[in-house]
Amino acid sequence: MKTICLYFEIHQIVHLKRYRFFDIGTDHYYYDDYENDRSIGEIAERSYMPALNAFLDMIKENGDYFKVAFSLSGVGLEQLELHAPQVIAKLQELNDTGCVEFLAEPYSHGLSSLANDECFIADVRRQMSKMEEYFGKRPTVLRNSSLIYSDEIGNVAASMGFKGMLTEGAKHVLGWKSPHYVYNCCQAPGLKLLLRDIDLSDDISLRFNDSDWEGYPLFADNYVNRIATLPEDEQVINIFMELLALGISQPLSSNILEFIKALPRCARQKGITFSTPSEVCGRMNSVGDLFVPDTLSWVDEERDVSCWLGNPMQREAFDKLYSIADRVRIANDPRINQDWDYLQASNNFRFMTTKPSNVGLDRGIYNSPFDAFTNYMNILGDFINRVNSLYPEEIDNDQLDSLLTTIKNQGDEIQVKDNEIVRLKTRLTKAQEDVDKLNAKLDKLTEKKKAAAAKTTTRKTATSTRKTAKPTAEKADDKK
Repeated sequence: MKTICLYFEIHQIVHLKRYRFFDIGTDHYYYDDYENDRSIGEIAERSYMPALNAFLDMIKENGDYFKVAFSLSGVGLEQLELHAPQVIAKLQELNDTGCVEFLAEPYSHGLSSLANDECFIADVRRQMSKMEEYFGKRPTVLRNSSLIYSDEIGNVAASMGFKGMLTEGAKHVLGWKSPHYVYNCCQAPGLKLLLRDIDLSDDISLRFNDSDWEGYPLFADNYVNRIATLPEDEQVINIFMELLALGISQPLSSNILEFIKALPRCARQKGITFSTPSEVCGRMNSVGDLFVPDTLSWVDEERDVSCWLGNPMQREAFDKLYSIADRVRIANDPRINQDWDYLQASNNFRFMTTKPSNVGLDRGIYNSPFDAFTNYMNILGDFINRVNSLYPEEIDNDQLDSLLTTIKNQGDEIQVKDNEIVRLKTRLTKAQEDVDKLNAKLDKLTEKKKAAAAKTTTRKTATSTRKTAKPTAEKADDKK
């Protein structure tokens, strides 16, 4: 039986402000708050909220037959917390239905998987903690930024305990193979791979409203018929895209949400189900290894990383940023960490691309790739100075790591001693309470003894009085 695995990415660009060379050392705030508030408010109103409401209606109508998955970058979630908390509330409402899965991805939506394994692992684990905090469950399937994947990245993902990973069904990787099977990482056979169907995904996310496209207009029944007529043994159809495709890339006036809402009804008629990525990984066996020696992604025709690292400016910015990755990780300063997340975001490098693209690229405040590069490098220069100010630059990473390890060990020893002091104080307090209880018992016992003694004395006095009174009475009788 065929199943559709439907997945949407939610990430929000953190827009940098115009930052000039003379700002270095004097201004440590790098962001355009107005544009960030305006852009995410617009996206939430035009895309996120209508789309999420549509999914909620689909679940109410279809019950647990309909399933959908999302991944949220930590950076995107922070922006939603600030500017559009209603989106988070709606995602939590969807989560309560039990028909939604949230995936892991790098917190920064960055390119750390291409630079530094430890940085990548920490990036993903922070996002997983955020997902568990908001949605009550730790993700078991990984989706890297822009579906970036290679054999080495798959091996790292497997070492983190993931049972599955999403990536692109690129033709130069698959060759004659179909993306409609479950594969596994060749270096870590336990990691299953779900491959995006490029045509079926892009028909919705890129071409749906294109009146010049030969498939226009696209109707849900025709779309599902294409899936139903695939060979019988091709059982998993992975349709992955950004959530803002519904409402931004494809405007609501195109009836994109009506198309999405009709998919479950048409699929049910053809005996096609919906599954989350973890359900697919749990139920379906891998048909074999997938060899991906060179890094791939879901961007541009080449499906590689050249849109981020394809020219000397991008590579210089990338190398400069990740040259301090270990120092940032070792320093672990909250403000530095937040700026580090925002500066890692992949869109900062995409703005510098000189590649032609079939998909329009909005460079925001930048007039050219060189303009984007210059602004970013000015900010990065100030950021690096701040990182180095925490620990002198002449201290290399090994020395810094050793120094901080010593400081950490001393801190641990102090913590152990503090814990011992607390334990001893607790024991002393308890001992004092026991002494107080014992004294209270002794006081009660003393009072009882005093009361008993007083009662005995009273009885003796009464007896003596009676004995004295009797002879007196006898003498009185004699006188009579």
